[in-house]
Amino acid sequence: MKVKSRVQIRKSDKIKLLKELKSSFGDVVDTFSDRKFETAIADDIPIVMIEGDVLLFKTGDVYFPTVKGVLQLGLKKNVVVVDAGAVRFVVNGADVMCPGIVSADDDIGAGDPVIITEETHGKPLAVGTALIPGPQMKASSGKAIKSVHYVGDKLWNLDI
Repeated sequence: MKVKSRVQIRKSDKIKLLKELKSSFGDVVDTFSDRKFETAIADDIPIVMIEGDVLLFKTGDVYFPTVKGVLQLGLKKNVVVVDAGAVRFVVNGADVMCPGIVSADDDIGAGDPVIITEETHGKPLAVGTALIPGPQMKASSGKAIKSVHYVGDKLWNLDI
């Protein structure tokens, strides 16, 4: 992936971005609000770099944290936990099915960005879009999350 047009974010745009992130991922967003934000394009994917690290990206009108962003920023809201049987599918980019879900935050609504973690160590594996509300995700069948970015994809391997 090639990074093009790296530009520092204007203060007004940064405030708007932080407000959007705060609504999805909670008050933890305040811990990195004073850092330097830059935008760039990487293979037609709008990305946001915080202090030089690619920690956010945009799909459609929604900003998602990268998996590395989840780790570095300490995001703990909108989390869905999957069992060990689902891990190999999730890290290969598969959408998350209801039977593989162990738990999901009750605040998750359909269309919300979510963080997918594994059960044993709590490490993030992917980020995606919720297709159904959190309380309904522990059903016996059906698709719960559309995967957007996962460990090992081109965004994960992007080096600046």
